[in-house]
Amino acid sequence: MVKNMNYPYENLTIHTLPKLLQRSVTLYPQHKALGKVSQEVFNYASFHSQVLEMISLLRKNGISQGDKVLLLSENMPQWAIAYFAVTYFGAIIVPILPDFHPEDVHRIIEHSEVKAIFVSQKHLSTIKQYKGDIEFVIELNSLELLQELSKPTPMLKIEKTIPQPNEQDPASLIYTSGTTGNSKGVLLSHKNLVTNAMSAYIQVTIKPDDIFLSLLPLAHTFESTVGLIVPILHGSSVYYIDKPPTPSVLLKALKIVRPTMIISVPLIIEKIYKNKVLPQFSKSFFIRNLYKIPFIRKQLNNIAGKKLLETFGGRLRFFGIGGAGISPFVEQFLIEAKFPFIVGYGLTETAPLLAGSILGKKIKYRSTGVAMAGVELKIRNRDPQTGKGEIIAKSPSVMLGYYKDEEKTDEVMKDGWFLTGDLGYIDDEGYLFISGRSKNVIIGSGGENIYPEQIEAIINQNKFVLDALIIEKDSKLIAKINLNYELLEETITEKKKEELLEEIRKDINAQISSFSRMVKFIEEKEPFIKTPTKKIKRYLYTE
Repeated sequence: MVKNMNYPYENLTIHTLPKLLQRSVTLYPQHKALGKVSQEVFNYASFHSQVLEMISLLRKNGISQGDKVLLLSENMPQWAIAYFAVTYFGAIIVPILPDFHPEDVHRIIEHSEVKAIFVSQKHLSTIKQYKGDIEFVIELNSLELLQELSKPTPMLKIEKTIPQPNEQDPASLIYTSGTTGNSKGVLLSHKNLVTNAMSAYIQVTIKPDDIFLSLLPLAHTFESTVGLIVPILHGSSVYYIDKPPTPSVLLKALKIVRPTMIISVPLIIEKIYKNKVLPQFSKSFFIRNLYKIPFIRKQLNNIAGKKLLETFGGRLRFFGIGGAGISPFVEQFLIEAKFPFIVGYGLTETAPLLAGSILGKKIKYRSTGVAMAGVELKIRNRDPQTGKGEIIAKSPSVMLGYYKDEEKTDEVMKDGWFLTGDLGYIDDEGYLFISGRSKNVIIGSGGENIYPEQIEAIINQNKFVLDALIIEKDSKLIAKINLNYELLEETITEKKKEELLEEIRKDINAQISSFSRMVKFIEEKEPFIKTPTKKIKRYLYTE
């Protein structure tokens, strides 16, 4: 078991979101807070003022402590205004991922019993399609009430004193879109969110002059905690991109913002490595063979790392990776390139971080780092030979429970411990290593545990592979492969593709244990459907 109780803010009583914001407004009133790339950024005093105005509008329209308010929008500064306004006086925010299907959004509206909705212009049609009962709707871009979607009720008179929530009060209700299906409502308290944000300071020093560039959807707890609450805690600034972060859009934003901090899922840095870095080492027979020599490879990676930092604007000092496992070959490159990255591990149910590597200190290859401040980690049902078992955690950031689902809550909460469902082990120095999800483990013919995620990571190293998924059929392992068609000739024949897949299969089988070898590679022509953190929704592809 590993335990880290070293809080940097142990003498501060800011375990609610309004207390956190009030502290930052007092300390950093004129510091830049939130804005869009290439647009005016408002400061903390202005941000706080807009939050207070929105609180007044919500309360006058009948929203009170404990009421739930939906938030459906792409990233923008107004998202944060809505988030803090709702939670400031004890109401509960229900953030929805913008790529949810309209029917899923409607089901969540029903299940969560929201009274009001914030929605951006882009997603207004989803709310207009809803036939149920809603008190009022606020258009997020303008922060104005939409009369045609709101009941014609008179505004209430309210007391000037704004009620304050307690740290154990619920603040956020987040509906997951996991890899195993059946979205659940995770109820997180003020203390869950604030203590998790505070614990990040152990892993990386964050300063008021730091600049965050937001890439992930704010409705995901990874971005809303680490990409929003964390910078606000430290008086830093956050910039949002108007469009999806395609390579061209991202490169332009990096040039303009020149961020010092970025939160990302592995897919983004993996695409940059595969499309920008690796081709430079594969363009000639001579360089390709030099790159195979470990000493020279490290030197080349170091040079490439400096160029990569320039691409990110030249000021980057922290690149946080979480949400899914990073590919081994990309991690090796980042370490040898001396890129300022750290890997984190957590779940929506833990608000989210449980462990992370520490910037500037030893990064262990394939490890997700050490326990965050205030977190205890332990391995349950540990295999005496491998040391692997289920990762369980105690933390002030563990959720209040699944909303309206006591049975599922009881399944994951045992004697004060949260059962993550992830498998792994902890080494003698307290570093956590993830093997995979317990639900995904395949049992070999000889009783061996086969972790599909580990094999998939090896397959994904091939430049012709975009994504791989291992499934079991008739007691045999099969890999479904989504190929990188941009690298393949458009005129490549089906026979050629079959030959390529067979060639990759033989190469991978030569690298792994005999009980993990695959009998067939099958082409998956359409990209795999993924969660917001870019993990494949496995349940859609298993038979």
